[in-house]
Amino acid sequence: MRRRGGATGRRASRRRAVELLYEAAQRETDPVTLLAERVGAPEVEPVGDYTVTLVEGVAARRERIDELLSEHAQGWSLSRMPPVDLAILRLGVYELLWAADVPDPVAIDEAVGLAKELSTDDSPRFVNGVLGRIGSIADRLRAVL
Repeated sequence: MRRRGGATGRRASRRRAVELLYEAAQRETDPVTLLAERVGAPEVEPVGDYTVTLVEGVAARRERIDELLSEHAQGWSLSRMPPVDLAILRLGVYELLWAADVPDPVAIDEAVGLAKELSTDDSPRFVNGVLGRIGSIADRLRAVL
């Protein structure tokens, strides 16, 4: 049975979304296509509703998300970022700007937590810095989306 809502369910959904976004980038394939392959596939772990929402949301807004990351990741080009960090940042920006039911501090904290869990020792600080800069102007950005 699939869990819905709740911090634990959403945390697991975020982690799964990052894994799918990362895998799609590594395979140079569309994340929504990869997601479609995984949904309902009997040999893989079920994909929850929130994971689907996140992957589809990031994919649909990737160009704008990447523009924001390029603008606010001081001294870092997207190609220079560790791929896991880039997947986490894309997810974080999506939740900051387009997930109305996720408070900004939660979006940032969850992304930092994923960086602690999945990436390098320096990644949580990097993710926090980039998302913090975007979060500080999130209201203004949402007004023009």
